[in-house]
Amino acid sequence: LHVRSRRQRQMCIRDRSRTNKGSSDNANTTKKPTPEKIAILGTGVAAMTSAFYLTDQPNWQEKYDITVYQMGWRAGGKGASGCNAEYGERIEEHGLHIWFGFYENAFKTIQKTYNLLDRPKGAPLRTWEEAFKPHSFVALEEYIDEKWETWPINFPTNNLVPGTSVKSANIWELLPAAYSWINEAIDELEVHLIGNHASHIEKWLTKLSAEIGKELKNISHATLHLKELIDSLPNKTKDHDSVVINDIFMLFKAFKKLKDLFPLILDPILNKHPGVRHLFIIVDLGLTIIIGMIEDDVFIKGFDVINNYDYKKWLIKHGANEKYTANSAAVIGFYDLAFAYEDGSEKKPNIEAGTMLRSFLKISLEFRGAIMYKMQAGMGDTIFAPFYQALKERGVKFEFFHKVEELIPEGNTVSTIKLTKQVNLKADITEYNPLVEVYGQDSVEGTPPLDCWPSKPNYDQIDPTQAKLLKENNINLESFWSNWGKVYQKHTSKTLPEIILKKGVDFDKIIFGISVASIPHLCPKLLEKSEPLRLTTEKVKTVVTQAYQVWNNVTLEGLGWSHNPKSDPTAQPVLSSFVEPFDTWACMDQLLCREDWPATHQPKNIAYFCNVMPIDSFPPASDSSFPAKCYDTVKKNAMKNLTEDIYNLWPEVATKGQFNWDILVDIHDQHGEARFDSQFWRANIDPSERYVLSVVDSTKYRLATDESGFDNLYLTGDWIKTGLNVGCVEAATMAGMQTSRAICGHPESIHGEKDF
Repeated sequence: LHVRSRRQRQMCIRDRSRTNKGSSDNANTTKKPTPEKIAILGTGVAAMTSAFYLTDQPNWQEKYDITVYQMGWRAGGKGASGCNAEYGERIEEHGLHIWFGFYENAFKTIQKTYNLLDRPKGAPLRTWEEAFKPHSFVALEEYIDEKWETWPINFPTNNLVPGTSVKSANIWELLPAAYSWINEAIDELEVHLIGNHASHIEKWLTKLSAEIGKELKNISHATLHLKELIDSLPNKTKDHDSVVINDIFMLFKAFKKLKDLFPLILDPILNKHPGVRHLFIIVDLGLTIIIGMIEDDVFIKGFDVINNYDYKKWLIKHGANEKYTANSAAVIGFYDLAFAYEDGSEKKPNIEAGTMLRSFLKISLEFRGAIMYKMQAGMGDTIFAPFYQALKERGVKFEFFHKVEELIPEGNTVSTIKLTKQVNLKADITEYNPLVEVYGQDSVEGTPPLDCWPSKPNYDQIDPTQAKLLKENNINLESFWSNWGKVYQKHTSKTLPEIILKKGVDFDKIIFGISVASIPHLCPKLLEKSEPLRLTTEKVKTVVTQAYQVWNNVTLEGLGWSHNPKSDPTAQPVLSSFVEPFDTWACMDQLLCREDWPATHQPKNIAYFCNVMPIDSFPPASDSSFPAKCYDTVKKNAMKNLTEDIYNLWPEVATKGQFNWDILVDIHDQHGEARFDSQFWRANIDPSERYVLSVVDSTKYRLATDESGFDNLYLTGDWIKTGLNVGCVEAATMAGMQTSRAICGHPESIHGEKDF
């Protein structure tokens, strides 16, 4: 029973559905209302989440008839991945995908999804705990005295479980947690503050003691007094004792004077002693953030009140040390994390101060279990295959190879959706099955395979003539610049079939789950009628990203990496704030067991790299040569990264200007640089693939899901107004939940929508 094919299971479910329907019809002749037809465009996190919660109510099929339309052969949007059968079923991603421990809505949703799958015992990724493993080791790269130094950080863990929190912490509740980091750092730093400049500290203590009417013997005594005041704050803002709050504000102002003394005392040793420098950055950054939040009324008005400042400029405005703190790896790393570089230029860092602070505090203070969680397969196979299977079993219909061309309004409603049907299926196939079965390197006989998305369509299900043309011309059906229409017409003298969906016939409501950069191309007539929608597309910016992956025949240790924490010598680093053009690297060895390489070419290490990519301009969709040019640029950037920069991290296989290409796994056994040709790289140039930014003063132009200006069009994605308002899986999940709630009222509660 457990090993039945997916198609058999779906047929059984449909048969049971028909049987139940027949019994119901015989028992009750009352005519049931016609279900409302909902067309979901796209299959990213937000779109799939909206479908998940719309179908999360009993008897949902009596209310809704849901069809999902997707260009190409796979689900996932920016999170799509594929297993490449030619290269050992290796996992190929759009970039690096890791979940943070504060992703309460995302974890809650994926937990429910895995419970619905009810995979048999022994199946790979049977539970969400098997699909996500906690990760605590992060490394930051600092450029000190013209050389790169590694700042390893092994974050603490706790016994909490992500996805189970009943409420999010408000700003006041974050204050004690934030201060605990500062307090510990000051305690460790105090020994370095005693010396020639001790008189400065003594004067500060004497003055502060007089101001608060309490004798303070040393810095630790002062920090302890402040901690006691902070811990005494009531949980609810309305109950705060104004006297206590005033004392806290006064003390923080005093500590602002103290932190201004630190560079004077410590400057001679900050470059020479990394430990002291890191403690100073933690103290200076933490105190600056809290002082800035006090001075700018963030505790009263919320984070958005400071979104008219860029984060780094806001830090400098409130006294952050510009040399060591504002330009530290601890700050740059968060810009890298959010790809927060306008136009893809490293010289144009740009992110709203409030949006960045909200995310920074959630990441570092609100995590449950661990600060990060690594997926144990490709994102497509960990997230979107379970989503797809669960939704199919519930009765949601999927139409792959349906490319959205345009939405057309009539008054204040969307009346028409134009699509192109990209391929026909074989005559004997009525429904495309998008997944493939992958057994993985560690599979034993009798173990079920993992259902995965392939890196190319399942050509054996497509009309043979079209499949042959697609393969011969290397057609990418997911590309905005695809020339498939021209190739098809040249060989058949026909145009690809157009599909017209009409309101009241094919759909009643639309969920637009395609990213914001696609709106000008797909909705030009809507922009003419909706000023808010037009402003959103202009003000909410996106950026192109680039990524590459290499499979090595030596271990992480064999590469020369030597910065793992003593407490966890086998940790796989996630590293950021490194040199351009690729500032982020992650060791992804946990995926080795999911791939299925030949015995003669089994990798021992997998490395992912990613970063933004500057693009001067985008040509029209008719220029099919554009993707190849961009991919060639990424390849050159990647090879430059390996030859010019990677020696800083992998000294055993590289020196300045040289890289040992023989360590790259290549099933074609080429030599030298040619071995890189068998690796994987991509440029995320398509409008639907570009990363959503939160540039200064852009949040106010984001729209809620039901604010499109059209009564039947619901927007969803990490680009709408979610309350988090930054590009990530959690924001996309919140958007999908908000879309479902706007339509059917479920879910009533969404974690973290408001700052208070």
